[in-house]
Amino acid sequence: MNLPVAELLTFFARHGRELPWREKSAGPWGVLVSEVMLQQTPVSRVLATYRDWLRRWPTPAALAADSPGEAVRAWGRLGYPRRALRLHAAAVAITQRHDGRVPRDLGDLLALPGVGDYTARAVAAFAFGARVPVVDTNVRRVVNRLVRGIDDGGPAGAADRALLAELLPADASTAAALSVALMEFGALVCRASPKCDDCPVRDRCRWLTAGKPAATVTRRPQAWHGTDRQVRGRIMAVLRASPGPVPTADLDAVWPVAEQRRRCLDSLLADGLAVRRDPDSVALPGG
Repeated sequence: MNLPVAELLTFFARHGRELPWREKSAGPWGVLVSEVMLQQTPVSRVLATYRDWLRRWPTPAALAADSPGEAVRAWGRLGYPRRALRLHAAAVAITQRHDGRVPRDLGDLLALPGVGDYTARAVAAFAFGARVPVVDTNVRRVVNRLVRGIDDGGPAGAADRALLAELLPADASTAAALSVALMEFGALVCRASPKCDDCPVRDRCRWLTAGKPAATVTRRPQAWHGTDRQVRGRIMAVLRASPGPVPTADLDAVWPVAEQRRRCLDSLLADGLAVRRDPDSVALPGG
C-alpha cells in the first residue's frame, strides 16, 4: 500500500500551522534549533524561547562565542536542559568544522555533538530537502494506522524508518514536503485520540477499516511530582536566576528531603549543567 501523498500534501497546504522554523528565513540553523527544542516539548512552549534564542544567537558562531551557562540560562523552563548544552556544543563544532554553516550531509550532521538520528534526518529533510525518512511519534502513528492497520505507542525504530524510506516519493523535494505533512497530520488529526470524522484520508486507513483495533503498546505518562526531575528543575531555576555562584546552603529551601536534594545536585554536576566554584557554591557552567 502507498501513502495518499496528494491528499496529505493538500491537507498541509490548507491546514499546516505557520511556525517560525518553517519560514525560509529560518535557514538550517533555525531548523536545527527548533528540532532540539521540540524534543519532548510541545510547540506552544517552544515558540517564545525559540524566537528569543534566534534573536540573541542568529548564527552558530554567535552561540559558540557565548558560554554554555548562558545557553542553559536562556533555555529557561523548556525542560531537559542538557539539550541546551548539546546545542551549544553543536554550535561550537559547526563553527570550527564547517565555517559556521550547518552541514547538509547526513553523516556530518550525525557527527555533531548531541545530534541524534532523528534530529539529523529532520534537519537534512526540512532544511535541505533531502529524501530521508523522518519518523517521530506522530509520523509513526500515522504510518502504522494507514499502512500497517495497527495502533501502538511504542518508540520509533529502524523498522519504522525502513518502511517510510520505501513509501516516500522518489522526488526529494516531494519526499521532504510529505515528511512535514505527515508530522503535521499526526499532530492535528491522526492524534493519539484521533479525529477520524475530520480525516481526509479515512477511506484509505487500514486501521479504521479494521474497526480501530486496540493499541498493542501504550506509553504511560511520566510522573513529575516528587521525582528527581522536579528537584533538578528547582535547583536549575535558582541557578538560572542568579547572576553568579549560589551558596549550596541557599539550595536547602529548594526541596525538604536533604538526601534527594544532594543526589540531584550531584547529578547536575555530573551532567555538566552546574559546576562548583568553590566547596560551598555552585553556578552555571562557564559563568
